[in-house]
Amino acid sequence: MRPDGPAMAAPVESLRKRRCGDVGSGSPPAPAREPAGYPTCLRVGTFWLTRIVLLRALAFVYFVAFLVAFHQNKQLIGDQGLLPSRLYLKSVQQYFKGRIAWDALSSAPTILWFLDWSHMDTNLDLLALAGLGISSFVLIAGCANMALMAALWVLYISLVNVGQVWYSFGWESQLLETGFLGIFLCPLWTLSRLPRYTPTSWVVVWGFRWLIFRIMLGAGLIKIRGDQCWWDLTCMDYHYETQPVPNPAAYYLHRTPWWVHRTETLGNHVIELLVPFFLLLGRRMCILHGILQVIFQVILIISGNLSFLNWLTIVPSLACFDDAALGFLFSSRPGGLRDRVLQLQEREPGSSPHLSTGYAVRQVVHLALVTLIGYLSIPVILNLLSSQQVMNVSFNPLRIVNTYGAFGSITKERTEVILQGTASPNASASDVVWEDYEFRCKPGDPRRRPCLISPYHYRLDWLMWFAAFQTYEQHEWIIHLAGKLMANDAQALSLLFHNPFTGRAPPRWVRAELYRYKFSLPGGRHAAEGEWWVRRRIGPYFPPLSLQGLRGYFEAREWPHPEP
Repeated sequence: MRPDGPAMAAPVESLRKRRCGDVGSGSPPAPAREPAGYPTCLRVGTFWLTRIVLLRALAFVYFVAFLVAFHQNKQLIGDQGLLPSRLYLKSVQQYFKGRIAWDALSSAPTILWFLDWSHMDTNLDLLALAGLGISSFVLIAGCANMALMAALWVLYISLVNVGQVWYSFGWESQLLETGFLGIFLCPLWTLSRLPRYTPTSWVVVWGFRWLIFRIMLGAGLIKIRGDQCWWDLTCMDYHYETQPVPNPAAYYLHRTPWWVHRTETLGNHVIELLVPFFLLLGRRMCILHGILQVIFQVILIISGNLSFLNWLTIVPSLACFDDAALGFLFSSRPGGLRDRVLQLQEREPGSSPHLSTGYAVRQVVHLALVTLIGYLSIPVILNLLSSQQVMNVSFNPLRIVNTYGAFGSITKERTEVILQGTASPNASASDVVWEDYEFRCKPGDPRRRPCLISPYHYRLDWLMWFAAFQTYEQHEWIIHLAGKLMANDAQALSLLFHNPFTGRAPPRWVRAELYRYKFSLPGGRHAAEGEWWVRRRIGPYFPPLSLQGLRGYFEAREWPHPEP
């Protein structure tokens, strides 16, 4: 029988609302009136579950970052590192006339100022291990408080600000800005995945959305301002082959048809220049923005080894989804997180006994956060609007609000610096045999398959990519590395994949050669011989060096002279 009157229509409409989660108006029905076992939909506009997903995603990236730090910091910035952090702090201290005062602290904010510099390896390990421990807890538990998230932020900024060129990548500042916002996701002390008196603040949600808006728009603008190939849609003809650390998928993607590359470039412009504005067009378009950005980042993860950058960029994108959008990720069993969030949504706002004090304090904190982000965003916005836009720059030492961008210009040819050693006493002899060192991930031996390491990050390999664009005089650390190789230094060799002098006396001479690399043609002659790359020598990068000849160079920079 078809219901014609209002008495029958009202219950049907009420049931429809309970089934579809349409809570745009009116109060939700009491759970006791739901049929047994009937799944109840979450209301839109709250972010209890979003906070759990955000915290776990952020903790995962922190974990990877601290893992990289623990594995590589001693070799790069430790007591015997390529660029010792102790010497860096000493130079900052000398610049400010030998005092560890506010000027020095604000120039390089790090808790290492207050630790014993004579045991820098231990200090660096302790910071990394503390970060690994805290991030592991947050990742597993799915909850945190402001104290824990602040500790993660302080630990990582302490490493970044002594990391020098090894920590000069844009994702370091991006992690610090994301991590700073993560502090305000949480209650002050309470450790609970659903702290009932501390709902996720809209201020923090929009802080994350403002971050992803700037990341994507900045990346899009720097491209169209930086390289003509982004205008004529040819950049992807080169990108897969010339990116810093290609992976196996890049080998095949490089050979896709030209029209695929044009579509990829055009799609990149849409995602970075148009889609960010979806954030301003209501809930559905905001969710669409989040979906598109996550898919885009996953595609980038598949197509190259860009460290944890793309994994990190997914984090603020998650703020586009509310509880109703993310509810499918959680079990609907009674007493589960989804069920408990439903109960929190049904609780009357005025029923909290902590409302008068806790609510007021949070409002003050959020007002201060809005004011701080707004003030620090002024130079960032001006930079976005400027025809002289710069990318990956921080306008404040705490890196709370930064500029972002990637691949503003695309290299059209791939050059690689290849380090070689010889045991010959005469480096100029006609019969000298030079043997190649192999790095962990960067191209070297043409027969070696491109690596797959994302989200992990080999910092030395990335810096070798940049060094190939410039001269060794602009990268003094590469001379330090050469000296350590001539001593068979265990720490330095741990950064490499293959030492040709393993089990033998160290080389007497080390040199660097510059090569041009191209992907071999799948199915072609080189590929049939097992070669992923075809390389051709360009010329010397730096001439043969001996350990004795570097003594004065090392002493001038206060580097310890390595001994075989």
